[in-house]
Amino acid sequence: MERGGGAYRGRGSGGGGGRGRGGGGGGGGGGGGGGSYGGGEGRGGGGRGRGGRGRGGGDGAYGDRDRYENRTESSSWRNIGSGGGGGGRGWARSDWGDRGVADGRSGSGEGWGGDSGRGGGRGGGGAWGTPHRDWAAIASASSQPAPTEAKIASPDSLIPVMKTLNVSSQMSPVQRPDKGGNNSIRRVRLLVNHFPVNYNAESVIMHYDVDVKPETPPKHGRPVRIPKSDLSMIRDKLFSDNPSDFPLSSTAYDGVKNIFSAVRLPMGEFKVDVSNGEDEKARSYLITIKLVNELKLGKLKEYFSGCLTSIPREIIQGMDLVMKENATRRMISVGRNFYFREYDPRDDLGYGIAAFRGFQHSLKPTFQGLSLCLDYSVLACRKRMPVLDFLREHISHFNPREFWKSSREVENALKGLKVRVNHRKTNQKFVVRGLAKENARDSAFRFEDRDGQNPPRKVFLVKYFKETYGKDIVYMDIPCLDLGKINKRNDVPMEFCEIVEGQRFPKEDLDRVPAQNLKNWSMPRPEDRKNKIQRMVQSEDGPCGGGIANNFGIKVDMDMTAVEGRVIGPPQLKLGAPNGKAITVTVDREKCHWNLVGKFVVQGKLIERWAVLDFRQEDRRKNQFNSQFNLDPDVFIPKLIGRCQKLGIKMGDPLYYERTSMDKFSSAYMLRELLEGISERACKETGGRLQLLVCAMTKRDPGYKYLKWISETKIGIVTQCCLSNLANKASDQYLANLGLKINAKLGGNNVELNHLSISGGAGHVMFVGADVNHPSARNETCPSIAAVVSTMNWPAVNRYATRVSAQTHRCEKILGFGNMCLELIESYAQLNKVRPERIIIFRDGVSEGQFDMVLHEELVDLRRALGSINYSPYITLIVAQKRHQTRLFPQSNQDACSTGNVFPGTVVDTRVVHPFEFDFYLCSHYGSLGTSKPTHYRVLYDDLHFTSDQLQKLIYDMCFTMVRCTKPVSLVPPVYYADLAAYRGRMYYEALTAGQYPPSVGSSSSSSSVISMDESEEEDKRSVERMVTRILLISQKHHDEDPTFASFGDAPMKASLCMPWKPEESRALKVGFVS
Repeated sequence: MERGGGAYRGRGSGGGGGRGRGGGGGGGGGGGGGGSYGGGEGRGGGGRGRGGRGRGGGDGAYGDRDRYENRTESSSWRNIGSGGGGGGRGWARSDWGDRGVADGRSGSGEGWGGDSGRGGGRGGGGAWGTPHRDWAAIASASSQPAPTEAKIASPDSLIPVMKTLNVSSQMSPVQRPDKGGNNSIRRVRLLVNHFPVNYNAESVIMHYDVDVKPETPPKHGRPVRIPKSDLSMIRDKLFSDNPSDFPLSSTAYDGVKNIFSAVRLPMGEFKVDVSNGEDEKARSYLITIKLVNELKLGKLKEYFSGCLTSIPREIIQGMDLVMKENATRRMISVGRNFYFREYDPRDDLGYGIAAFRGFQHSLKPTFQGLSLCLDYSVLACRKRMPVLDFLREHISHFNPREFWKSSREVENALKGLKVRVNHRKTNQKFVVRGLAKENARDSAFRFEDRDGQNPPRKVFLVKYFKETYGKDIVYMDIPCLDLGKINKRNDVPMEFCEIVEGQRFPKEDLDRVPAQNLKNWSMPRPEDRKNKIQRMVQSEDGPCGGGIANNFGIKVDMDMTAVEGRVIGPPQLKLGAPNGKAITVTVDREKCHWNLVGKFVVQGKLIERWAVLDFRQEDRRKNQFNSQFNLDPDVFIPKLIGRCQKLGIKMGDPLYYERTSMDKFSSAYMLRELLEGISERACKETGGRLQLLVCAMTKRDPGYKYLKWISETKIGIVTQCCLSNLANKASDQYLANLGLKINAKLGGNNVELNHLSISGGAGHVMFVGADVNHPSARNETCPSIAAVVSTMNWPAVNRYATRVSAQTHRCEKILGFGNMCLELIESYAQLNKVRPERIIIFRDGVSEGQFDMVLHEELVDLRRALGSINYSPYITLIVAQKRHQTRLFPQSNQDACSTGNVFPGTVVDTRVVHPFEFDFYLCSHYGSLGTSKPTHYRVLYDDLHFTSDQLQKLIYDMCFTMVRCTKPVSLVPPVYYADLAAYRGRMYYEALTAGQYPPSVGSSSSSSSVISMDESEEEDKRSVERMVTRILLISQKHHDEDPTFASFGDAPMKASLCMPWKPEESRALKVGFVS
């Protein structure tokens, strides 16, 4: 379907308004467009409401002319033939256009009228005029009974909705409702790292499929997987042998199957002989080249002018690959990022690792056309260096003469790394499989002559290197590196191997000082970052260098895009006061930080039963605790109590203070025994469950996951961890943040918005956040962890519940999303005695290519679940993206805050946003370090018909409700909590699979909250193999009693029942957190 295809020939007539019982009649439908897009009269008859809340509908609004110069699809815009006023609080729906707003006005689209409110009937919609392209005219004129409550749909009214949802392919992201927002307290001039891309609309990019296979089929008959580096080498050899037929400078290769060319290439099968070294026999490959498509860049121009409804993604992908080709050939490629091969000696991180600097970039369709978005990047990578030198840096006590002392550390450091050999000329890279069994002196192999004239014979490696390469092996008493494959041995002495540069080193494995240096280098100030980006765009190694893009008719403007941003004002907040009354707080406009001096939290908890557990570093030589790492309880405990009291949190003295060793973290068994003993002691001494356990640690430890897993799922103790060195400093800000987290975990209320306004009336609104946590790239078996969280109160919207579920490895779609949301809705209804009338969903972690999956699978699954209980709330679905490269830079000091960053509340919704769809960039936090990164919000579905101003203000205000700090966060809290919940689920899974399984016995400290489990360790293991973490079920009967709370990231949760998962049961971890 194309935009702007033709004018509407006729005028539509308005349908009749229905009359309801006690409510106003439905408004008349809007008229169809006249001779062009909405330009005709389009009058609809308005029914008059009688009594009740109903409002009589006036004439249908005139259809507006296309406001983007015919760029829009006529059936998608709200103001084209909009309906008149409906009765009361009705609703309209159309998957072709915008949905009706909640006051009963009809949306555009299929011409449906708005439902009336309580007691009112549905007004008839206006018919569309007959389209030029033979679209069927759609009209509805019948009046139907309304449901008894606005939030509950009757079965009859649900049927057409569900039928519409079955045609999910018609759904597409919401169109922009206006020209951008106007709400602001100030306007700022900004530069955005989007560089306009110019292209020749007459150009054609040829897309070819490339298939490479060995000329001689393998003996075992299975297909041979050719490494990506070898594929690029084979391509280069073909092109260098035939430069006139295959011009390298006019082609781009993705390294696997696709070649994009600015000229036509010969097609067919070609033979290529490739040798990895001067002493190796050449291998022959057959390359088959087929034409897949001709990509006409003129299609892009049609899209931006509004003549095409969907973006030509294949063209964007082809142009994006062209822009990456120059950097691919000249730089180190790591994922989608590119890094310069040379590094500054000042960037050395030690241990054979250095910080490599580079960039990441992509092409984006924006309101101003196609743009190149490029951002600066830093990555910790291995340096190019001899293996023995690497080992000397990486292992402090390494000595080749005493290799046996560090053999295991050597193998762990080298296994899986890529190396080159330097005893012969070759470009081949090898993967270290491990250490050879023999030392170089004793290593021998079976040698066969290439010509086959002499019989195979045994040859010692030392002699072979001397005779063949003229090399003497110096370190003959250390093992060689095993660089072979499963069916081919290849032992090479370490002294002739060197590390391949650019191999990523996990930043979490860095020591404290190198990790801090890397962090500092990756967070330059805004002005510095802007200059780095500008230099990289102009670099000969960058996307615009080498002349490749020019050969495709593509040119990039070297200046950043200038835009006008708006700064949204902060909300008023509600805090407590010493006199027990709530007070209104005005937030500082620059830093958006509110001061807690002389103020209380809204609801402070009474903490009577708590204890301190001090994990200390033990000095093994003296068999005592090292005083250097001691927590000073005489300083920390009274100051923590005092700061909590000043916040209105009634914290008494701890029941006891206990010292233990950090060695406890090495064993889940020891931790379980320790925590159970503490819980039992508290129960015996006070007769009640321990409310809080503060755990002071000398350092971060991998055993932290055991602590949280045992305390939250086995025993039922709320834990608050802190580092001893920070606790000893006991700064006022640190203690205040600690107090806020403790109060929230125990069910207190820290801060509320003074007013939260949402379109659609005054009914209940539930906010939902959803995210999926995936295992690391090196892990190929562990499940992904999905989390869905939602608010449990209104209008404070600061108490949350969650569901966590294990699902298929690296599956981004949330399996069972509808059922998880339905359980949260039912929990909401139990707490509030009413279901929410409106649900606003924030989805995290999905890319633009996954929007269809979210719309057509997750959203439809949600509607299916809600339909099963005859429940049809208004739904708005928004994607929140942080993994993008867009950065905002103030043009002058007047446009920046004190750190050089943009002001909190800065929003951009022009020029660099999507040309047609509803999206914007919002920087909601104060950037004290580095360069602030805005969050990109994309609206995929919207029953509530938000305007830009309404949605931007709503999201910004919600960023002030995070429980653990006194400033707005960079991401809307439902998404923030969903990310924390998914990460906590990952920790549970890792604790279960780490090979240590604590006995599954119940805690004697609770008579009702934790159920004893008699399953064996083997059953635990089988459960893990079935990709199960555990199910935590909310026990409603303990909700208002003395619940078992446990910390879930920074959002507290309540776990009342723990039981093993069974295949026939739901996988969801049901966890309620209350903040």
